[in-house]
Amino acid sequence: MENQSLKMYEIFEVCTLAGKIMLQNGAETYRVEDTMKRIAASYGILESNSFVTPTGLIFSLEKSGEVKTKMIRINDRTTNLEKVTKVNSISRDISNGEVSVQEAQRLLKEVNAAKATYPLSVQIGAAALSSGCFVIMFQGTWSDFLPALLAGGIGFLCLTYFHYLVPIKFFSECLASFIIGIVAYFFVKMGFGDEIDKIIIGSVMPLVPGVLITNAVRDLMAGDLVSGLSKGAEAFLTAFAIGTGVAIVFLLL
Repeated sequence: MENQSLKMYEIFEVCTLAGKIMLQNGAETYRVEDTMKRIAASYGILESNSFVTPTGLIFSLEKSGEVKTKMIRINDRTTNLEKVTKVNSISRDISNGEVSVQEAQRLLKEVNAAKATYPLSVQIGAAALSSGCFVIMFQGTWSDFLPALLAGGIGFLCLTYFHYLVPIKFFSECLASFIIGIVAYFFVKMGFGDEIDKIIIGSVMPLVPGVLITNAVRDLMAGDLVSGLSKGAEAFLTAFAIGTGVAIVFLLL
């Protein structure tokens, strides 16, 4: 009986750790719930229930009259789809009977402890290059490409730095978009760019919460109304912060 209880506890920990990793790294609500349920079923526990929101999850298992329930609070959320993919891969291996409970727990801990795949310099470079490309996509001129590239890179660097200083998304996003507006204004003022609106729009695109908006719509369509509305509100606040930062620039200058 004690061994059965211990095994159930280990399965429980594997399920909740998988759900936590996925939720922290941008997975949809239905995917988190489905993954936890599939892992539990693969290890022989068919009775499982979950309630997932962007800020936490509640998961319970029941077997032979024994019930275990746990709530996990999610404080920090980001977008790292590689971790989501790795957890999905581990889940598939579990479903195929290729991974034991202990091995699954070890693999999930490794995924959870892994740092960002790309260093900050690469992320800044990607944000800068995409900003320049967005300007061209929005029918800007090639003379606006370099200003947008520099403004986008500086803005993303400031976003990371401000979020490190004060872990409040609205604050860091607002300041980053404000700096992008300032940089774009001075580039145009010095004659290095033609259309300030195209430069700003292209430069703030790396700050736009595209995955969050997509997941919000997906959750609403799937009937996860709490998660869908929560993610939609978060996306709206991010858009409002970006707009506020840019608007302050035009008011001051």
